[in-house]
Amino acid sequence: MPELAQAESLDFDLIIIGGGSGNSIIGRDLSHLTIALIDDGEHFGGTCLNAGCIPTKMFVHVADVAADALRSDGLGLRVPTAQVDWAAIRDRVFGRIDQLSEAGFRNRDQKIPNVTVFRERFHFVDQHELVGASGVRLRAPRIVIAAGSRPRPLPAAEGVRNPAIHDSDSIMRIEQLPASMVIVGGGAVAAEFAHVFSAYGVQVTQVVRAENALDRLDSDIAERFTELARARWRVVTGASVASIDEDLRITLDSGERFSTDLVLSAIGRIPNSDTLGLGDAGFDVHSDGRLVVDAEQRALAGGTPVDGIYGLGDVSSEWQLKHVANHEARVVKHNLLQPHDLIGGDPGPIPAAIFSSPQVAYFGLTEAEAPDAVVATRAYGTTAWGWALEDTTSFCKLVVDGETGMILGAHLIGPEASILIQVLVFAASHGIPVTGLARSMYWPHPAASEVVENALLDAEKLVVQKRHAEQINGGEKP
Repeated sequence: MPELAQAESLDFDLIIIGGGSGNSIIGRDLSHLTIALIDDGEHFGGTCLNAGCIPTKMFVHVADVAADALRSDGLGLRVPTAQVDWAAIRDRVFGRIDQLSEAGFRNRDQKIPNVTVFRERFHFVDQHELVGASGVRLRAPRIVIAAGSRPRPLPAAEGVRNPAIHDSDSIMRIEQLPASMVIVGGGAVAAEFAHVFSAYGVQVTQVVRAENALDRLDSDIAERFTELARARWRVVTGASVASIDEDLRITLDSGERFSTDLVLSAIGRIPNSDTLGLGDAGFDVHSDGRLVVDAEQRALAGGTPVDGIYGLGDVSSEWQLKHVANHEARVVKHNLLQPHDLIGGDPGPIPAAIFSSPQVAYFGLTEAEAPDAVVATRAYGTTAWGWALEDTTSFCKLVVDGETGMILGAHLIGPEASILIQVLVFAASHGIPVTGLARSMYWPHPAASEVVENALLDAEKLVVQKRHAEQINGGEKP
C-alpha cells in the first residue's frame, strides 16, 4: 500500500469510483492488481446500504405491521392503537446498517493489501487521471465509474435554511417524528415514505405534479394506487410547490397555502457525473447528466469507447435500481478480467418494485404502450388467498402479444406483488409464452401465487380467441 503522506501522485492498476456496486467488483480474482477505491459518501458503502433500498425496507416492514393492525377490524380483530417508538425503530435500523458500513470500510481499508481507500471527493483532469480534494492525484489504465447519484434538491426550497427540510438521505435519521409533514413528489420514494410516516401516525400531505401518483406506471395501477393512498394520507395532485418560507409555510402553484412541521423532497435523483467533471474530461454524457456507455459498459467519448474506462449503476443507467447496478458490475468485472472476450447486454426485462402500501411491481410495456396486445386482468379477490385477506382492490395485469403469446408487460398492485412478479419475469426473460405455461407446473393452493396462475390462464384464453378470430377472417387481424 502506498505511503499517501509521501506521495502527491499515485499510480494504480485499477481505480474504482464508488463504494456501492462498484465496490463489489473487488475480490480475490483481482488480487494481482493494485486498486484505488474512492468513496466520498458520508457513510461508506453506497446509497443502497446507507440511505436507499435496505434501510427504507426495514422502516417499511414496521409500517406494514402497523398498517395491517389498523386494517384488522374488517377481519374481526380489535387491535389497540400502536405506540410508535421512533427512536427504537430508527436505532434498530441504523444500529445494523452503520455497523455493516463501518465493517465494510475496515475490510477494504485494512484487510485487503492491494486496495487503498480514499474518503474524499475526486474529479477527472483527463480520462485516466483524477485529483482529490486534498490534492492527491491518482492515475490508472483502468477506471470503473460507479459514482451513483444524489437526491435532486427542491427548487422551491433553494436558500431556505430550515433544518426540517429533508431529502431521502437525511429523513430516516431525524431525531423525532413530526406531527405533520409534506412529501413533494409522486414516484417510488415518495410513495414508500408516505406509507412509512402515515403508518407511524404522522399527518402526511403528498404533493404530486401529475394527475396521479406513480403516473409513469400503467394507468390502471397509478389510478388504483392514488385512490388507495387517499384513504390513508392526503394526496394533492396536479400541483407543484411554488414557494417555501423559513417557517415552512408552503404555497402551491394553485394558490393553496398551508404550514407543516417537516418537508421531504422526493423529486428524483441526479447522476454524480457533474461532481466528477466527466463532461469536462471529454466523456459523453446524456442530457440528464448520465455517463454514456455502450452494451459492454464501456464509457464513450465522441461516440467511441475509451480504452479501459467503464461505467455502471446510477451514474450511467436510466434504471436507478440496485439489481441493475449489480448485473452491470458483473459485466464490468468480466470485461476487466477478459478484455479480449467482452460481454454485454442484459438478461431480460427489468422488474421494479415499490414497497408502499399497497405494494406495486412491474416490468415491460403498459397497456397504453402496446395498443395491439391482449390484456388480462385478474383480481386477488377471485382467489382463496384473496378471500382470506378480504381483498377488493388488488390485481395482476398482463400485457401479452396476441400472436406469439409472449408477455410484453406485467403489472401488479397488492400484497407481495414484489414476489409474485418473479415467475412472470422468468417467463418473459426466457421467451416462454403464456400458452400452456400455467398448466406446465403445480401452483400451491391456496397460495397468493394463484392470482398469477389465473391471470396466465385468462391471457392464454384471450390469445387463443384472437388466433381463432384471425383464422376466421382469413388471416387478417380482427
